[in-house]
Amino acid sequence: MTAVTAVTDHADQSDHTEPADRADRADRADQADRANSGDRSAPGAEQAHDSREGRAEGEGRPGAEGRDTRPGSRSGPAWDDGLIARRVAGAQRPSGAATGSGTATGSGSGSGTDAGVDTGPRSYAPAGNPSAPPSGNPTSTPTNAPSTTLTPPHEGPLHTRLDALRELVGLSRTRLDSGTLAEAGRVLDEAAARRRLSERHTVVAIAGATGSGKSTLFNSLAGVMISETGVRRPTTAAPIGCSWTDGAAGLLDRLGIPGRLRRRPLQGAGADELQGLVLIDLPDHDSAVGEHREHVDRILALVDAVIWVVDPEKYADAMLHERYLRPMAGHAEVTFVVLNQIDRLPGDAADQVLDDLRRLLDEDGVALGEHGEPGATVLAISALTGEGVGELREALGQFTQERGAAARRISADVDAAAERLRPVYVTGTHSGRNRGRIGLSEEAREEFADRLADAVGAAAAGDAAERAWRRNAGKACGDPWFRLWRWYEARRYSQGVPTPVALTPVDEEATARQRVEHAVRTVADEAATGLPVPWGQAVREAAVRGAEGLPEALDELAVTAGVPSGRPPRPGWWPVAVLAQAAMTLLQIVGGVWLVGQIIGVATPNLGVPALLMLVGIVGGPCVEWASRMAARGPARRYGHDAERRLREAAAGCGRARVLDPVAAELLRYREVREQYVRVAGARSPIG
Repeated sequence: MTAVTAVTDHADQSDHTEPADRADRADRADQADRANSGDRSAPGAEQAHDSREGRAEGEGRPGAEGRDTRPGSRSGPAWDDGLIARRVAGAQRPSGAATGSGTATGSGSGSGTDAGVDTGPRSYAPAGNPSAPPSGNPTSTPTNAPSTTLTPPHEGPLHTRLDALRELVGLSRTRLDSGTLAEAGRVLDEAAARRRLSERHTVVAIAGATGSGKSTLFNSLAGVMISETGVRRPTTAAPIGCSWTDGAAGLLDRLGIPGRLRRRPLQGAGADELQGLVLIDLPDHDSAVGEHREHVDRILALVDAVIWVVDPEKYADAMLHERYLRPMAGHAEVTFVVLNQIDRLPGDAADQVLDDLRRLLDEDGVALGEHGEPGATVLAISALTGEGVGELREALGQFTQERGAAARRISADVDAAAERLRPVYVTGTHSGRNRGRIGLSEEAREEFADRLADAVGAAAAGDAAERAWRRNAGKACGDPWFRLWRWYEARRYSQGVPTPVALTPVDEEATARQRVEHAVRTVADEAATGLPVPWGQAVREAAVRGAEGLPEALDELAVTAGVPSGRPPRPGWWPVAVLAQAAMTLLQIVGGVWLVGQIIGVATPNLGVPALLMLVGIVGGPCVEWASRMAARGPARRYGHDAERRLREAAAGCGRARVLDPVAAELLRYREVREQYVRVAGARSPIG
C-alpha cells in the first residue's frame, strides 16, 4: 500500500496551490456577483464552480513521488502530488454538470466511471481552494450565505475593556517606558487583528511534547491522515492547518501557514459537529530545533484555544508547567488538557494519572472546568485506539458552536496584560497623612504655604509693618521733648559713639533658598506617597521643574508685596490725640513764658497759675503719648497682620502656580489612568 505522508517537499510547490488559489478567487467573485445582481441562474454558477473545481483538482503532476497516476490505475489510492486535502465526494452532480462528475480518478483528465458509483480510487484535492466544497455535501455553506453570528454575552464588556486599555496606553506613553507598555500594545494589536477576521471560525492549536501523540490526535479528529506520524523525532517540522469550514484563509494567513500546509478534513457524517473549527498541528514545544519552538510560541499567542496533549511519561514535565501552563493559567477557559496514550496504562492507572494531572494543574493555578464552573477541560483519550476521542470531538464541537473562544481568549490576554501592569498603576501601601487616599491633603497644602511664607519672611515683614505703624503714631502723637531727646541720642550714636559689635549675619538668601527647596521636596514626597513608583517619580519631577526660579520669584514678591506703599492709614482718634498733644505742649510753653515774664518783672507775680499750666503740660504730654501708644497697639497689630497676610497669600499663590498645580495635574492624570485600569482589570483583578 502506498504510504500517505503529511508534508512532501517538491521542487515546485506552486504548481497545484496557485491554480487552486485562482479558482478560489474566481469562485468567490462569481458568488459575490450572483448575490449582488440576483438575475444570474444558480445552476450556471454551480457548473462554473464544478468546472473550476475539476481544474483545480486535476493540476497535480503525474508520477509525483513515484506513484502511478495514469487513468484507470487500480494499484491503490491516487493522491494529488502527495498533498493531502479534502476528499472529493462521489455524490452525483447536477444534470447539467460536466462529464466526469462521478468519482474522479485523480488523473486530472476529468474522466470517470458511471455517476454515483465508486469503482475507482478516491482522489484528494489540495486545500488551496477552501471555498469550493463538494456540491454533493448538503452541509456545505456557500461563501456568500448570510452568517448567523452569535454575539457572546461578554462581547460588550470586552469592547469596553479594550477601549479602556487603549485609553490607558495613550495616557501613559509619556509617563512609562515603551517596554512596560509593549505587552498591552501587542494585546491591542492582536485583538484588533482577530476581530477583523471571521467570527464563525474557532482556531484551536494542538500542542505538546515530543512523542505525546499530537499528530495522531490531529489525524484522528480530521478523519484522514494529514500530519505525518512516526518514530522519527521531531516528526512535525512546521504548523499544519485544517479547516472544517470555508472562509478561514485570513485566519491561516495571520498564523503564517502557507497554502501548501493547509488541509481539509474527511467530509463525512462526523464532520458536521466540528463546523467552524480550524485545527492547527504544532511542532514539539520541547523540540531540539529552535525554529520549531519559535513556531510554537508564536502561534500559541495568536490562536483562540489550545489543546495540550500530554502522555503518561511527560505529563508532569517541568518545562510544560513552568513555561506554558503556569503563565497561561488565566487562559483556562480556552484550554484543553488531554492525557493521551491511556491504552498503555493498565487497570485503573489511567484514573490515577488523570487525578495527579488535575492536582498539578490546580497547583499551576489553572481553573478546572468541573461541576459547571468555567475552566480548562481535562480528558483522557487514546488517539491510537480512538478511546475518548469521541468525547473530545463532542467537547470541541460544543466549544466551536458557541463562537465565543476568540472573545474569551482576548479577554484572558487583557487580564494577563492588566496583571503585568498592576505594579505601575496600583500599590497597596499607603502611609502618612494620605493613608487610604491619593493626593495632597489640606494640611499638606497649608504646611507648604507656611514654609514658603517662612522662606519669604512674611512674619518678619508683618512685624516690620507693625513697628512702622507704631513709629508713625509716635511721631504724630508723641511728646515733642521726648522726640527731641531721642533724635539727639540717635545723632550722638551716629557720630562715633561706640556701639556693641554685632555678630556676622548668616547669608539670609542662601538660607531662604534652602527653605524653599526643602518645602518643595516635602510637598512632593507627601504627594507621591501611596503612588506607584513611576507615577511618584513623575510627581517629584513635576515639583522640581516648577521649583526652578521659585526663590527668585519669592524675593521679588518680598519687595513688591511685603513692603506697604505710602504712609500707614490713620485711625479716627489720631487727630484728637495730635490736638491733645499740641495743647499739652502749648500749655507748657504758655506757663513757661508767663513764669519767665514774672521773673523779669513784665507780668504780675502769680506763680501758681503758670506753674500749674506747666505742670499740666509736662504731665499731660507723656500721658497723651502713652494713651496714644496703647490705642495704637490694636491698629498697628492689624496693620502688621494684614501685611503678613498679603505676603503669605502672594507666596502661596506663587507656590501654587509653580509647584502645586503641576503636581495636581500629575495626580489628576494618575487618577484618570487608575480609573481606566479599573475598567481594564474588571472584576477579575480587584483593586486594593
